[in-house]
Amino acid sequence: MHKRILTLAAAALLLSHTYVAKVQAEPAPELQGDVVQGAMIVGKAAASARVWLNDSELQVGESGHFVFGIGRDDVGAVQLRVQYGDGAEWQQEFAIAEREFDIQRVDGLPQRTVTPDPEVQALIRADNVKIGAARNVVSDRLNFSEGFIWPAAGRISGVYGSQRILNGNPSAPHWGLDIAAPTGTPVYAPAGGEVRLTAPDMVLSGGTIIIDHGHNIFSSFLHLHAIHVEEGQVVNTGDLIGEIGATGRATGPHLDWRMNWGGVRVDPQLLVPTSEPPPLN
Repeated sequence: MHKRILTLAAAALLLSHTYVAKVQAEPAPELQGDVVQGAMIVGKAAASARVWLNDSELQVGESGHFVFGIGRDDVGAVQLRVQYGDGAEWQQEFAIAEREFDIQRVDGLPQRTVTPDPEVQALIRADNVKIGAARNVVSDRLNFSEGFIWPAAGRISGVYGSQRILNGNPSAPHWGLDIAAPTGTPVYAPAGGEVRLTAPDMVLSGGTIIIDHGHNIFSSFLHLHAIHVEEGQVVNTGDLIGEIGATGRATGPHLDWRMNWGGVRVDPQLLVPTSEPPPLN
């Protein structure tokens, strides 16, 4: 899905089926992205503006940029309100476009493969504490506003939002975008940011990197064979950060690229300029 810059006039044409107008006053912010489940919406208003998503105030950068995410299961509408320094306000309500996600039912599995034993569950919880701490940062970086590229060459082998029902019990949805490629295939930073976590051997995700793109936007890279960055390192778009592998709970070599806006999981595939990653050489 290609990115769009939505001015107030463009919104009337492109999103007429997904929003309900409210009382408005100029100027309108620029909005980049479609209001669909899994989207990350980047906005820009005056630097002095204050911005609210529903009842929550958003962080606004010195350039006027702000960002928010739409969850996989979010339905209904979101309201965006901008208040300018002179007291003028702009307000708009956007209906969330729903998507169809791939749901698969798998029965007859040994229960131990569905529910890990207590010792493994304890290790997973410890990993999750480290991941939570890495994402418990709200920086003023603006890398999220610069756009994203594909982090690796290969083929798409798994998509955001898909889900399996194992022995009648729904598992957690797949939150990432999987790119299958041979072990050792380079992984590049899809956007600039600061490395918040490197871990070589997490139980589920194996070799793991988390990059902070600013304003609570994080990319995570899972199942890595090798890691070429350190925590605290600042990277630019296209910098080598690791290599594809099959570490952790993986059935074959691939990159699982995940993105978060705080606790909201968003779909990386909605942010890249083409529908498919570059082919392997």
